[in-house]
Amino acid sequence: MTTLWVGLFWVVLAYFVGAVPFGYLFVRLRLGRDIREVGSGNIGATNVLRASGLVSGIVTLLLDAAKGYLAVLVAGLLTHQDRRFMALAAGAAVLGHVFPIYLRFRGGKGVATSAGALLGLAELSTTGAILVFLLVVALWRYVSLASIFAAALLPIFYFLLEYKHQRSIAVLLAVVFCCALVVIRHAENIRRLVAGTENKLTGHKK
Repeated sequence: MTTLWVGLFWVVLAYFVGAVPFGYLFVRLRLGRDIREVGSGNIGATNVLRASGLVSGIVTLLLDAAKGYLAVLVAGLLTHQDRRFMALAAGAAVLGHVFPIYLRFRGGKGVATSAGALLGLAELSTTGAILVFLLVVALWRYVSLASIFAAALLPIFYFLLEYKHQRSIAVLLAVVFCCALVVIRHAENIRRLVAGTENKLTGHKK
């Protein structure tokens, strides 16, 4: 019973950890601006890179990924590696990033936080998806397209490469949930990609 309540308590806290808006804080501290009023209005690393430069973008990316990974890591430590609670913590952290209570639920698209969280659950599959992401960015320079491709392929990678060993429905559901949320959050990007008006990655400040 103790493990149950500790696990559930951490899952709730994982939402608040995931909700920490590092991109918003960096741009506010460095430029005195609200990242939600700049560029795409997103608080994620790509918009931070365009608004505040490469260093801020990279640091935001790493911290957003780290909070997802931390949520899963702590859940495992507190529950003796119970993958059900680890999966719930992953989903909670991603929800926190996408719908942060600190910013009136106007958050990011969940790419980096999902990557960090899912690295803690499905390392091999997530690594494969990250490689797909990097390849698409290198070839076409569209971060949104790379994110969509990686999110679409990650559940397939997991089912083929890791599910038969883990046999965890909870992890499978967490992978599908996080990846589906990432794709849904890119709906506007998909429309711009189809229309040919999507911005490519340049690293230039706006």
